[in-house]
Amino acid sequence: MSENSLMRDGHIAVVGMACRVPGASTPDEFRQLLRNGESAITQIPADRYADELREAGIRFGGFVETAAEFDPEFFGISPREARAMDPQQRLALELCWEALENAGLVPARLEGSRTGVFIGAIADDYAALVHRGEPAAITQHTLTGLNRGIIANRVSYALGLRGPSVAVDTGQSSSLAAVHLACESLRRGETETAVAGGVQLNLAPDGFIAASRFGALSPDGRSYTFDARANGYVRGEGGGLVVLKRLPDALRDGDPVLGVIRGSDANNDGGGDSLTTPAVHGQVAMLRAAYERAGVDPARVQYVELHGTGTKVGDPVEAAALGAVLGTGRADGAPLRVGSAKTNVGHLEGAAGITGLIKTVLSLAHRELFPSLNHETPSPEIPLDALGLTVQTALDTWAPETGAPRLAGVSSFGMGGTNVHMVLEEAPATLGEALADEPAAERPTALDTVPWVVSGRT
Repeated sequence: MSENSLMRDGHIAVVGMACRVPGASTPDEFRQLLRNGESAITQIPADRYADELREAGIRFGGFVETAAEFDPEFFGISPREARAMDPQQRLALELCWEALENAGLVPARLEGSRTGVFIGAIADDYAALVHRGEPAAITQHTLTGLNRGIIANRVSYALGLRGPSVAVDTGQSSSLAAVHLACESLRRGETETAVAGGVQLNLAPDGFIAASRFGALSPDGRSYTFDARANGYVRGEGGGLVVLKRLPDALRDGDPVLGVIRGSDANNDGGGDSLTTPAVHGQVAMLRAAYERAGVDPARVQYVELHGTGTKVGDPVEAAALGAVLGTGRADGAPLRVGSAKTNVGHLEGAAGITGLIKTVLSLAHRELFPSLNHETPSPEIPLDALGLTVQTALDTWAPETGAPRLAGVSSFGMGGTNVHMVLEEAPATLGEALADEPAAERPTALDTVPWVVSGRT
């Protein structure tokens, strides 16, 4: 890998990350879940309107058990205000702190800096619950507690950050759109450091019932991505944030570079068969633009983390677009490997894209490809061989041909047609010339060189 190519100003380093997804409270736990090929989908717990949802024929989901837990004192928030806050605000605060710690950045030292916060969020379940209550439930803290924009603003306020502070809603592509906007802000120089991602907590039955009546949910609680059994997705919840810097700045500062975002693109289908029907032409245009911006030949990409909901309409469209841009003309003749984290943790909707991004960064950093679950027989609408694609169904060492960098893509689509695709490359070797003669499989990764940090507020 040429250091000069990686030092280009447009490249963005992922220097830290945090996540809370079904079955995993940290990136390390998420990696183990992925490596083991585990599903975190369960029966809907009693405290999540299980009886009401069962009556509607809905039995499964992916849940974060700690959604109700929060230490307000840690963030200087009174217990009364904490009770009035959407738990998504609380989750964003916790994830931001954990991501900064993971990056080795002391939050207090960012006060007054041009650090931007970009958070995707599309759900207002807590607001729905509050407004169903008695008028006395509305307090002086309700306005800020339930405002979706405050999810990002609360983080900026708590840490004294003076960069852009933006809540992003592009539907199910919101969290990857937030990362895309953060990268653009860094490239323009308006932001020095960025925290980006998304949160989603499914606290009310309404979202489940709406998705079910729309026909989007799998009745058996599995996402059969690219499989003949595809019958919809299962809802998940949680969130994730990444800490981003311009790559030259990260290398200068000695930050732990976990992966590199070489480029990305966002667009809208601009009209398919219906408002919510994805269109091949829109996704093809986005993919071509993303790889052109990244300066990467699509035929060199080895893996793509799919949007991959497991729906009868969406999966064939996504596969056709990938085949047109990345599947054909592959130099080594090997098919493009694809997979979806939705088969493990469900569709995190507003936080779906960041879940796929964190999975892919883990994959790059540890040089391994995780299995995508629930794939046995390819959908007859997805001719994998003709498209140059194959579903990654086993845990494999990620070993590209000699001298080739590990390259990956991550896709996320909103049901209103807003598409985002991100092009990632493995982190550059920054451990000196001693690494040059070591076999790639034996080289320490960026994650191997990060010190474990123990910290406390006081």
